[in-house]
Amino acid sequence: MKLFGTDGIRGLANKSPMTPDVMMRVAMAAGCVFKNGNHRHTVVIGKDTRLSGYMIEPALTAGFIAMGMNVVLVGPLPTPAVSMLVRSMRADLGVMISASHNPYYDNGLKFFGPDGYKLSRSVEEKIEALVEGEITNLAKPEDLGKAFRLESATGRYIEFVKNTLKSSVRFDGLKVVVDCANGAAYNVAPKVLWELGAEVITIGDQPDGFNINAEIGAVASGAVRQAVLEHKADIGIALDGDADRVVISDEKGNLVDGDQIMAIIATAWQKRSQLRGGQVVSTVMSNLGFESYLKSQGLELVRTAVGDRPVGEYMRANDCNVGGEQSGHIILSDFARTGDGLVAALQVLAVLVKAQKPASDLCNVFHPTPQKLKSVRFQKGDPLESPAVQAAIKEMETKLGDKGRLLVRKSGTEPLVRVMVESEDVSKLDDVIDYIITVMDQEHFLEKSA
Repeated sequence: MKLFGTDGIRGLANKSPMTPDVMMRVAMAAGCVFKNGNHRHTVVIGKDTRLSGYMIEPALTAGFIAMGMNVVLVGPLPTPAVSMLVRSMRADLGVMISASHNPYYDNGLKFFGPDGYKLSRSVEEKIEALVEGEITNLAKPEDLGKAFRLESATGRYIEFVKNTLKSSVRFDGLKVVVDCANGAAYNVAPKVLWELGAEVITIGDQPDGFNINAEIGAVASGAVRQAVLEHKADIGIALDGDADRVVISDEKGNLVDGDQIMAIIATAWQKRSQLRGGQVVSTVMSNLGFESYLKSQGLELVRTAVGDRPVGEYMRANDCNVGGEQSGHIILSDFARTGDGLVAALQVLAVLVKAQKPASDLCNVFHPTPQKLKSVRFQKGDPLESPAVQAAIKEMETKLGDKGRLLVRKSGTEPLVRVMVESEDVSKLDDVIDYIITVMDQEHFLEKSA
């Protein structure tokens, strides 16, 4: 059974694989892989605010207990909190129940090893093989695990996030809008900012199981941008459903994406000799303007495949400490081992406070090359294996030449093809995208509604 995609396991809630029976098997399989020694093994389980979390959490718990592992339930907390708690508690495994920026009716699992890093593909394959195989090493009745809730988890994460800043850094006098996407950070993000001295206006902090990411949060930045203007705030922070990504609004309501956020942090860290490796690590989605800016600063942009895991793997192998994605996954490995939207946001606020300039001056670090992205849903087959589609891509790459860039890729979590084009000649953007999509449609790959 193929379970793992670009970022863990994901699917429609209560439909395979996101059903209680499969989730219990996944937990049992993961327990087999991560049991190492005779000590009492521990698993940390967190979740976001989706209704289906109440179904998946006990299924996972049952599976781990059956393997003789204790389960620490931390409730709704950001994905990076699970990574942090695994290391802090010397646990053997961490699991976050979340479908990140997807709507409420999806859910998923993200796994973290005892080192706090996401699992390698080889480990994921071992879990997949065991899910369909026979699990024989169930715990004896006297060796079954136990489950308990860690009431201090929220406070532990709040203190961890605050401690990523120097003790002298305060946000007194700064008016900040924080959009929690009705997701996992609804309880922690406003507290962190308030305790650091900011005047906090909070939106997206009323989760009901259904409204996570619903026209709010990092994937719907209009909400935070509007709130910044309405409240005349200095800056706005928008997290996604599990708070591992962030985008920002300046005081004028302009969107600041992950590329600009990385540029802000990398520039500040380079000035104080904190940036390691002379590189910033991002993906093939990052803007050409970002790459050009880094070159002007004597730095290199290293591009990896899409996803924060390949970014993190490169950073780890090459001792880099700033990386992420244009979408807002920012990994600052001095502090965290996965994307942490709140930690990244605090770094930007710290630069803002030190510079004593408006966010609109600070956050426009580089001029982005005009870019357009369009996603289309396909219904069968693999559009990118079609000779006609491949020929269309090559034709458009020739049309763009050295002044532009074309990227066509499949989503790792949904049946979508994403077509991204960059060009200083704005007139080419729609022409290139429309041509690629038209060819896919002519080859009968797209849904009829497209």
